[in-house]
Amino acid sequence: MKKRTRCGHGGLLLGILSFLAILLLAAAPVRAEDLDLRWLIEEALRNNREMLAAQSRVGAYTHRIPQAGSLPDPMFMFGYQNETLDRYTYGEAIGSKWMFELSQTFPFAGKRGLREEMARADAESQKGAFEALKRRVVSRVVENYYELIFLYKSLDIIGDRKALFTALEEAALARYASGMAPQQDAIMAQTEKYMLQEREEILRQKIQTLEGVLNLLIGREANRPLGRPSSLMEARLDATLDELVKKAHEQSPEVWAKEKMIAGAEAKVSLAKKEYFPDVTLNAGTEQRSGAYDDMYKLTASINLPVFFRSKQDPALREASAQLLEAKHDLEATKFMISSTIRENFAMATSAQRLMELYRNALIPKTSQDYEAALTAYSIGKADALTVVTRLKALIEFDILYWKQFSERQKAIARIGTYTGDLIP
Repeated sequence: MKKRTRCGHGGLLLGILSFLAILLLAAAPVRAEDLDLRWLIEEALRNNREMLAAQSRVGAYTHRIPQAGSLPDPMFMFGYQNETLDRYTYGEAIGSKWMFELSQTFPFAGKRGLREEMARADAESQKGAFEALKRRVVSRVVENYYELIFLYKSLDIIGDRKALFTALEEAALARYASGMAPQQDAIMAQTEKYMLQEREEILRQKIQTLEGVLNLLIGREANRPLGRPSSLMEARLDATLDELVKKAHEQSPEVWAKEKMIAGAEAKVSLAKKEYFPDVTLNAGTEQRSGAYDDMYKLTASINLPVFFRSKQDPALREASAQLLEAKHDLEATKFMISSTIRENFAMATSAQRLMELYRNALIPKTSQDYEAALTAYSIGKADALTVVTRLKALIEFDILYWKQFSERQKAIARIGTYTGDLIP
């Protein structure tokens, strides 16, 4: 009876553990077999912390606009005037009274509008900076994604080509057993195979590093697993260099942000000119007296006198003019930088395309044929092992270089898309 009870308890415990395991498996993140580029981009746009901070900054600058166009706070003054120090004389003496006054400053015509225009230009500039950051983040996601493709392809190539070194090792051992070749041939093949294993380990370490970078970009913990990249679609680059430069100058958020900075600087120059004119403060008040004395009322206006214009308004105008000139030069420098970046990456993309065609259509097939011929010649004693190893290493390098150029081309096009807006292949 006790044995059955223990068995019953054991079965119940096993059932509970199984249920908990099912819940944990359902809740645990599953490593995806395929890593989709569009999913990565969507995650980055939604969760990238740098972008979220920039978005909040845009909101903060937007809230400055109504503040800049608002009137200064009105001032309320109250007080009491007594005729003697030894007693309260309100209602007994003509000079004893309670005083209440309200004042409001009105800036000179156009100042409020210019301040609001400056704040709006700053907010628009921040929007441009946010859009530029968004494109840079997407570009970095794309670049790291295609670098990850290159690393995985390199792993595949090395894994496949290790079998060729095994075939060479077996041929060397067969020739050594028959006395046709020294043992050094087999050792050479084994050494090359171990060196490929070393490269595999280095590539795996680089993959882990890139996964950490991608997790950072999409706002996840660095140790979260990512799957293998699934998209091998080649991005198109149909436009000419001049067309790309022209489009970048028209579409680049950096250019737009700099133009808004110029608009803000122009408004600041106009405001500095208006600071030579005084603001007006209106004051309205009442003086209340008790007893036989009537209350008194007053309405006054006061203005500030910009008499120190040589040390205040003049330098302020020169400062604003210098900042406007700086903003214009900054815009031109940005356009030059964009043109230079696009030209550099356009040359990189077109060169990578030509190299890919060279590897795919000439070097890889010819080197493969050369290796097969060398291995056949070695098997019958008409070539040495070093020749076969050299041909095989060249074949591996050309295979890897093809995917390296594929990755570099995709990354170059992504960097161009940062300015033209064409980012997703």
